[in-house]
Amino acid sequence: MKHERRDPFPDARADIEACSEVPDTPQTRHPAYRLAFSDNDFLCRDELRPVRLQLELLKPQMALEEAGIESTVVLFGGARIPEPAKKDTARTKTLSGLSKYYEEARRFAELLTTRSNGSAGKENVVVTGGGPGVMEAGNRGAVDAGGKSIGLNIVLPHEQAPNTYVTPELCFNFHYFAIRKMHFLLRARAVAVFPGGFGTLDELFEALTLIQTGRMNRIPFLLFGEAFWRSIINWDTLADAGTISDEDLHLFKFVETAEEAVEVIDNWED
Repeated sequence: MKHERRDPFPDARADIEACSEVPDTPQTRHPAYRLAFSDNDFLCRDELRPVRLQLELLKPQMALEEAGIESTVVLFGGARIPEPAKKDTARTKTLSGLSKYYEEARRFAELLTTRSNGSAGKENVVVTGGGPGVMEAGNRGAVDAGGKSIGLNIVLPHEQAPNTYVTPELCFNFHYFAIRKMHFLLRARAVAVFPGGFGTLDELFEALTLIQTGRMNRIPFLLFGEAFWRSIINWDTLADAGTISDEDLHLFKFVETAEEAVEVIDNWED
């Protein structure tokens, strides 16, 4: 990220280069001599976790501001859902049937990005988790519309590489799930949740909880695939039991198609 310098002090990068040119002695070879901000071993110490948290918040924040991104639409959904052309490779018959939501996610992102292009790609930019499945479909739809999209990847034990449709300069990688979740919702003007697994459920309920408790403004909240969501979550039982209120059932709406989702967003009432 380029920035214009306004202070009279040496640039930090210049000092890093200067340190590489000092005489080779036991003192200069010792880790203690390294500049703190260029010492990876130091930055990865447990005591530096607060600093790393701040850096993970700042880096995407600054990049998105410099890119002029003012608002986003979030797409959550399963990494294992295949595109329709590859549904025969799905590990289960149910996953194969859910492949239709790959196409709906792709179409939904295309519709949103076509609109976003009218604001020079600053408003309602699609953001996904940057991986495969529904995430890939969302970023792919943005490419179909000739626009940009954001990918918020996370380092996993089995490495998740970003899908090839994420806009490179808007493709980020996170160590901390909490900071990644903040960036999903900081600019969100709508949330769309497609069928998925534990990760999708985690993202769904965290966002709903923030809205339910008033920690986040109410925004259009869409669940694609009513049959799927009603089969895994008995929403009415939660309300009947009193663990949520009847009003909480109106925090979200079920939709089936991309076009229906856009219409719900356009007519959403707070």
